[in-house]
Amino acid sequence: MTLQKSTGKSGQHWKGWQMGIEIIRSNALQALRPPANVPLAEWIEANIHLPQTASATPGRMRLWAYQRGICEAIDDPEIERVTVLKSARVGYTQLLSGIIASYCANQPCPILAVQPTADDARDYAVDLEALFEASPVLRGILSDEADETGRSTMLNRKFPGGSLKFLAAKSPRNLRRHTAKILLLDEIDGYEVSQEGDPIALAEMRTLTFRDRKIIAGSTPVFDFGPATRLYEKSDKRVFEVPCPGCGEFSEVKWADIRWTEGDPDSAHWACPSNGCVVEERQKPAMVAAGRWRATAPHVKGHAGFKINALVSPHHNARWGKLVAEFLEAKKSPETLQTFTNLVLGEAWKTEGEDLDEHELFQRREPFTLPTMPEDVLFMTCGVDCQDDRLELILMGHGRFDLFILDHRVLWGAIDGDAVWQDLDSLLRERWTHPKGGTIGIDACAIDSGDGGHTDIVHGFTRPRFGRRVVSIKGVPGFSRPFLQRSGSKGAPLWLVGSDAVKSQLFNRLSRGEGVRFAETLEPVFFEQLTSERRVVRYAHGKPLARFDRIKGKRAETLDATVYAWAARQLVGQNVERRAEELETKTAPQRTPRVVKSRWLGG
Repeated sequence: MTLQKSTGKSGQHWKGWQMGIEIIRSNALQALRPPANVPLAEWIEANIHLPQTASATPGRMRLWAYQRGICEAIDDPEIERVTVLKSARVGYTQLLSGIIASYCANQPCPILAVQPTADDARDYAVDLEALFEASPVLRGILSDEADETGRSTMLNRKFPGGSLKFLAAKSPRNLRRHTAKILLLDEIDGYEVSQEGDPIALAEMRTLTFRDRKIIAGSTPVFDFGPATRLYEKSDKRVFEVPCPGCGEFSEVKWADIRWTEGDPDSAHWACPSNGCVVEERQKPAMVAAGRWRATAPHVKGHAGFKINALVSPHHNARWGKLVAEFLEAKKSPETLQTFTNLVLGEAWKTEGEDLDEHELFQRREPFTLPTMPEDVLFMTCGVDCQDDRLELILMGHGRFDLFILDHRVLWGAIDGDAVWQDLDSLLRERWTHPKGGTIGIDACAIDSGDGGHTDIVHGFTRPRFGRRVVSIKGVPGFSRPFLQRSGSKGAPLWLVGSDAVKSQLFNRLSRGEGVRFAETLEPVFFEQLTSERRVVRYAHGKPLARFDRIKGKRAETLDATVYAWAARQLVGQNVERRAEELETKTAPQRTPRVVKSRWLGG
């Protein structure tokens, strides 16, 4: 008996059933098919969509030539490490997000993304999630992972075949509990080495079980001893070169070759270092598109290093004219000049230097004193260094850009007695005639409470005077610390001074001969103590650590007090324009007291 396909209505059902089976079979086979072996750069441009929150031009992501070169290195199976020494405005963060997305979609595996702090990790996780939602091929690929309490967390994500975790380098303990094939380290110059070890080394240890691991580290450099600079020096040290539209020679675009007419930043152009050809801004996009990476240390294998700065960025806000305008403003102060060097040029700030010459600094004194202060002084602060038998004070004036060392005073008396503190209180209440016509007093005072067992005595003086911005401080090491921040410890109010950070900026100004001005009444002893330390880089366990070392035989009271006086400026938040107007009035404005004190409360 032969079976025949039924006709009519039942035959249509049979055909529909067969078609459904074919669709299911086709979909199943398609799901089992590995992703197409598409180069990373092509995949990013075909699939990544930038959300409005991440770009002024949302939509499909387009890569610049130098970004494509980085993608090609990541594609290379012979390259295990990729280091990017970069400036801002070169699209690195978006490229990093595209790299993570590609691994999640095409090569699922354990991925670790490490940021300097927990807040940075959280912010980056939010930004990356927005990119995934804006890209159709990635939408919904990440699922929340439940922790031991059953709650989901945005910093730990799973996807088919892999996981993505966002960690903070500031908590090295977290780095010990994870394993990863792909490790992405962002802004590594912001990582701090703690007692638990170097967070970069700890993170790299998490990848040792994978033969085909990738370690991608990138950062804007800060100081010349930083991890980003050190890693780049160990790589094949690639530089991005562009062809000159005039002569065709390939060269790296450096700041030394940017020229402009004085007073006209918009006239900025690039002078080709090979033949001096003048290249205008309008020629930059085509020139950059034809650029190439060249390894300057080609003998190094397995570690690709890339150095890129904003001068070759086609970004609208990276126009040469705009960067020149930023430089002209930044060079007014060593602090802002360092920011320009780091963020625009992508270069590390030099820290090692010669000892300061006390005699040369003494010769820089100018004909002004505390009673005859310059008109540029807008605020005054006081820094106090405590010794057993005296208080050493520096009275500092602050202008729009310059610091003015107005006076160095020593108040003699036992620190545990009343007389020396009464003298200090009287000084803090004094006012002086300002050249603008008004009067000026000490706006804030920072008193060291960290050494010599004077903590309780200093707290006893500052606590009732906190409303007058008189505070207890303690110096703490670390070049990346803020000048001044409130301590989280309980008890009396205590402020932490980033001593290394302040000294670094102070020494930068002194070595350049600008930004710090000295009154003619300052004695040689002030300059002897001001130059009592030097910046050095020492190696501990093979890692370079910068610090300030005391020069044998020298005391440092005026240096410390100067640091405290500069840090105290952070306590004064008044606008400089408003202060300038106040100083032009002969009668000082009456201020509403911040604290209502009891009759028995001193100060």
